[in-house]
Amino acid sequence: MPATALRPADLLSSARGIRWRMCTRRLLRSRRALVIAFVALHLAFLAWLLPLMLAGSVAGDLPLYRQWAMHVIDHGVWVGIDSDWVYPVGALAPVVLPAIFGAGAYQLVWFLLLTAANGVSLWVLTDAGRRRSAYPAAWWWLGTLLLLSPVALLRLEGFTGPMVIVALVLLGTRPRFAAALLAAAAWIKVWPAAVLLAAVISSGRRRVIALSAALTSFAIIAIAVAAGGLWHVTSFLTTQGSRHLQLESVLGTPWLWMAIVHVPGAEVYQDWALETREVSGPGDIWIMENGTGVMLAAVAVIAILIGWAHRRRGGADASRLLLTGALALATAFIVFDKVGSPQYMLWLAPIVVVGISQLGRAWRAPAILLTVIAAATTLVFPLFYLELIDLNPWAASVLGVRNLLLVVLLGWTVHELWRLGRDDATDAVPTRTDAARATGSTGASTPSP
Repeated sequence: MPATALRPADLLSSARGIRWRMCTRRLLRSRRALVIAFVALHLAFLAWLLPLMLAGSVAGDLPLYRQWAMHVIDHGVWVGIDSDWVYPVGALAPVVLPAIFGAGAYQLVWFLLLTAANGVSLWVLTDAGRRRSAYPAAWWWLGTLLLLSPVALLRLEGFTGPMVIVALVLLGTRPRFAAALLAAAAWIKVWPAAVLLAAVISSGRRRVIALSAALTSFAIIAIAVAAGGLWHVTSFLTTQGSRHLQLESVLGTPWLWMAIVHVPGAEVYQDWALETREVSGPGDIWIMENGTGVMLAAVAVIAILIGWAHRRRGGADASRLLLTGALALATAFIVFDKVGSPQYMLWLAPIVVVGISQLGRAWRAPAILLTVIAAATTLVFPLFYLELIDLNPWAASVLGVRNLLLVVLLGWTVHELWRLGRDDATDAVPTRTDAARATGSTGASTPSP
């Protein structure tokens, strides 16, 4: 028998491998399988939260949200309007709405609203299931929700994430609506402003996007001022600026290790007002006073890089530039922020979801990086958070790897922006969105108004 001949057992194994890959590919392209996975995932979430719901209790950040909401319901006191608040005033909508049926139903109503938001994001991403090329992105989004479920279910990012997915998908066909949605999301949590900034810089319809976002912001501010919140509507900016180094932040990593090796003056302590752990130690005063300035400088550099790449390419690879720029800005928000909460990974996931959908294998690197980042984030919080507080070196190492990968992700986005600007526009690779437009199909159900 020739040396290259395959034995029957090898042929059988190869056939089984091919059959398995075909079945897996068919499953991942199945609309029914995607719907079943979505329903099963959220039923699992419901089962996990059901004891809390039956007891009328809440978990995660929801005790604080419910407290704020009940102040509105019972006493007519609105944080962000009657007093300073750590969040933009638009966050009152998702915070107060779950309290409409009382404090005892808060967790249930929150979960139902969150499930609806996730469902709408998948509906738009896949064009009601018709856009099969977006299925890998949809599966990745479901997997990320599972990996980050401790925060995806119990933080405001659970709402802003789906909003950004919808806005990014519709930005090319409904720029007015998409920009308004991004502005509304930014008035819930600030981070969607990174996506909006990237869109204004890189889009050929920047005036439409900027005007729609400005009008939406003006309407939100006008409502808040009319309700008596003139002196508090921008309080979230100063409240965040005065915060110290959070335990999980990238910038706080050196001081965490100082505390671990018992450097005099380095410690981890509890901020009781914000219910979070922070770090301090020698040399932290400078970064606390100048951290916001460093972040703004990084954002300015990236914004200039996006603008340079846009001018160089003359509109070619618009989707790639927008998504890469948005991811770069959002990652910079995290890497250079004094705060480093685990839900911040949900700032990046929506952008990567749309990147996988529109750019396919070209975004395999950020998809893999963010998957590992999400897994490490959940290992740190909530699984080994107590060990981290107790300055366990192993838990701190996992956090260190997570933070290092965030820096790597930022480096990847900056390198991609530089490459997009450096390469000639004739080298542009058509994205799935560009190809769809060329054939007259936008992937959306109706054209832009």
